Amino acid sequence: MGVANPIGVGGLMKVEDMKGGYTTGSCATAGMKAGLLALLDKNIVDQVVIENPQGQYIEVPIKAIEVISDIEAKVTVMKDGGDDPDVTHGNDVETTVTLDNTGELRFRAGFGVGTVTKPGLAMPPGEPAINPGPRAMMKIVFEEYCVHGQGVTVTVSVPNGKVLAKKTLNHTLGIEGGISIIGTTGIVKPMSEEGFKNSLVPQLKVMKANGCETAVLVPGRIGQDLAEQVLGIHKNQMAETSNFIGFMLEKAVQIGFKRILIIGHIGKLIKLASGSFHTHNRMSDGRMESIVAYAALEGASQEVCEELFNCQTTESTFPILEREGLTGVYQRVVDRASLRSERYIANEAEVGIIITTLKGEILAMDKHAKEIGELEHWHIPCIS
Repeated sequence: MGVANPIGVGGLMKVEDMKGGYTTGSCATAGMKAGLLALLDKNIVDQVVIENPQGQYIEVPIKAIEVISDIEAKVTVMKDGGDDPDVTHGNDVETTVTLDNTGELRFRAGFGVGTVTKPGLAMPPGEPAINPGPRAMMKIVFEEYCVHGQGVTVTVSVPNGKVLAKKTLNHTLGIEGGISIIGTTGIVKPMSEEGFKNSLVPQLKVMKANGCETAVLVPGRIGQDLAEQVLGIHKNQMAETSNFIGFMLEKAVQIGFKRILIIGHIGKLIKLASGSFHTHNRMSDGRMESIVAYAALEGASQEVCEELFNCQTTESTFPILEREGLTGVYQRVVDRASLRSERYIANEAEVGIIITTLKGEILAMDKHAKEIGELEHWHIPCIS
């Protein structure tokens, strides 16, 4: 017996033709980011772009933001499963962000979100049923926005969660009180890297239209805070690059900037010194190799080079460099990063570099950064 086929020839809807959606984990992460923007930047947004652990970008609309106090905000995101809906599709996920000074990220199960009661699941008993995927995504947001010893408690609630949980296996699995906040990748279908990169470019166009002579590029929060609070650079003169520093350098030159200043953490900008201009850690990571090379050029012994080589982060090399009198490494990093950046854009603009610690303290700057700072009358401190 023939049945009319609503989907067309072939009968099956192809995955690539499906409308994308996002998981409850993405809703909670987007809520956390929008809440932090509201509290830290007084910026009320109607959508955010978040990153999943695989380095893909997800655009999530924000339904509502309520700033409760200077340290607390509640954000509502409606779950959209796209063409792959589940029981949570169309339901609200509420994320409450509470700031403190613990320096830690903590998770709480609000109303309608379950708590793990049995062993054997991804999270141990007693923990909120917020899975490792969403926690990793929220950690990315935390590390980007909370850079000065700030701590955050993220409370996730799903007003209809207790009812929805009855349609799941949660009770059998030992998750009580509501649904789980899940998602390994956070998406049904990702926003393309190309799309995300192109969404960054208008920042540069607006700067040029406003008469800015110098483009200030900041990979993230650390550079942005230093630029604004210490150097006195107006927010409208800064463009966030995320991990696409090379792409944004090229675009800045195309748009007509002749002077570019890049400000960021040494762990990010040391990659430019070795010629890596896509700085996501899955694309490029030779941080320790670079530190060891510059330390050797500064006269470090093989033993010290080995010690540096075994460090896990650039920050953990600081005490060793200090102890051995090798802090000249920082100057080498900025000088080389400037040279490689200018080479990357065929010397069509002057590129200054300022590198910082996680706390936003300046480690070093190259001569172009000083010259640009003087020209623009920014408060560039004298560092020996």
